[in-house]
Amino acid sequence: MHVTAYFALLVAMLVCLAGAATALFGLWKRDALRLPLLERAHHVVFVATLLASAILTIALWRRDFSFVYVAEYTDTLLPLFYAVTAFWAGQAGSLLFWMLALAVFGAGFALSRSYRDLGAATRCGYWLFFFTIEAFFLLMLTGPSNPFLEAVPPLAEGRGLNPLLRNPGMIFHPPLLFLGYAGFAIPACLALSGWLVGEKRPFAAVARNTVILSWIFLTAGIILGGWWSYMELGWGGYWAWDPVENASLIPWLVGTAFLHTAIVERRTKALPKTNVAMAVITFVTCILGTYLVRSGVVDSLHAFGEGGVGGPLLIFMIFALVVLGATLMAGAPLHEGRFKPLATLVSVPGFLVILAWLMLALSGVVLLGTMWPVISKLWSANPVGLDAGFYNRVCLPLFAVVTFLVAFCPLMSWTEGLRDRTGLGVVLGALVGGGAVLYAVGLRLPVALFAGAASVAALACALYVFLRHRHARSLAGALGAYCVHVGLALVTLGVAFSGPYQISKEAVLTPGRTMEIGGFTLTFKDIEQERNPAMTIARAVIDVQKDGKTVGQLAPERRVYKGFEQPFAEVSTIPSLGDEIYATLLSATDKKAASIKISVNPLVNWVWIGGTIMCLAPFLSLRRPKSGAERI
Repeated sequence: MHVTAYFALLVAMLVCLAGAATALFGLWKRDALRLPLLERAHHVVFVATLLASAILTIALWRRDFSFVYVAEYTDTLLPLFYAVTAFWAGQAGSLLFWMLALAVFGAGFALSRSYRDLGAATRCGYWLFFFTIEAFFLLMLTGPSNPFLEAVPPLAEGRGLNPLLRNPGMIFHPPLLFLGYAGFAIPACLALSGWLVGEKRPFAAVARNTVILSWIFLTAGIILGGWWSYMELGWGGYWAWDPVENASLIPWLVGTAFLHTAIVERRTKALPKTNVAMAVITFVTCILGTYLVRSGVVDSLHAFGEGGVGGPLLIFMIFALVVLGATLMAGAPLHEGRFKPLATLVSVPGFLVILAWLMLALSGVVLLGTMWPVISKLWSANPVGLDAGFYNRVCLPLFAVVTFLVAFCPLMSWTEGLRDRTGLGVVLGALVGGGAVLYAVGLRLPVALFAGAASVAALACALYVFLRHRHARSLAGALGAYCVHVGLALVTLGVAFSGPYQISKEAVLTPGRTMEIGGFTLTFKDIEQERNPAMTIARAVIDVQKDGKTVGQLAPERRVYKGFEQPFAEVSTIPSLGDEIYATLLSATDKKAASIKISVNPLVNWVWIGGTIMCLAPFLSLRRPKSGAERI
């Protein structure tokens, strides 16, 4: 099985290299006869990658400890669903899933009408770039990051999965991120190919559905990652600006900017070169996210550490940027005079461009902060990283401005100026009125107050356009986009309250003792002990009351897993659309005493509600290609 899986990857890599060479020759000769050969070649790559992935999945399922990878991330006591999700728990397995996602997206796009309607030269160029990307990943999988190494003799027992990964978030968060990363390879390859050969159809229209799907996956992965952090790590928050968190946020910000500049091109035929660059840079930042997690260049609780892939990933990013520059210069003469200039900034296209620049500025700030320990080594022998305070001071105001723009953009004209003065009055009234109400209920910090008022204005704008404009209620119009804006406004409102106005308190309690926090009374009842072959559990039982009425019961746990000496927290919450109670058991003694941390997180669940809307709403924007072109 080990040899079969490795041989499948090796065959896939050789086919990719041969396919890239064939595509280059076909592009040079403008010979469309080779296209069926290229498409069949990718079928081979897809089947070979699927076979290798199936073998690893079966090995994890059966706990086959003759696979080094299986022995490192599972044991016989690990529940089956966690054993299978160990596929992406380690570096080698996660790279294999990356490759599988690439193969799936490539196979799916090759079957689409959008692909079939492309010119032959554009399709040849697309396969040249796409096979090159796949060959790179397969080179790493058959070299420094091989998931099919054999343990001789086979081990009797595995090490087990890191307890931090034993959470439902592990089932969904990593694969969603990888699907988002892989999907952005399609528009990047189309952009380079279309610009290089002079394709008349804008690639932003051809790749529209793929871009939206990739953005959905990436957004869902980030939202689930925040929820996972909130529920598993026990520190009371959902975003700590950890380098691994930032690694996924950077491509999301750049990809969101690309989504908006692509709208401008599809509607006005402006920014073609910009969108080629944005598509490629979005994919490069996906590789950058992989590099940050796997190169050992930054320290993180969640990073894999250096595993021999950091250097190749860095070289690949540089290579991709060089190819982008060369392609833009080589293809420029083919596109002269075909596109229109950008309209004034006081218009929908102008607002979309401003929003894109804000997103790019945010991504630059996050990248700078993440890499600061590395950058500061140039002048300091003891470099230090930037804490969450830096990101909050710089990024949160920019996020608030983004929400502010979202509140007013739908009221602008596509040509120039304002198109709806009544709507402007409604939104301005909501901005001022919402700010006054939030100030009255205690939201006094300037940035949080502005963000909260902007979110109220964005909600008011969405409601207004739903009621006033038919296109906002139509699947063929902007229904999906406006629903995403509603989700963004709810997330902004949740962040404005849950971060700055969180209340936390720690106490050592014995049975019968109480503590007060945020108007809640918590009574510590007991410590329960539980043992099973996989772990030892200490569980605190806490009754919660407010204004003399029972709110619920908290049961935070402290777990010590077999094979891991460090205890891990399992938090407990009493969910609420207002103030959520959040409890972490820090330690417990045999004498029933417990050290407990309690937090009151206002409006935190609106982050998850808004995030869910942002993930689901874009499905309303997916459209079927018509008459050889994606409908704009």
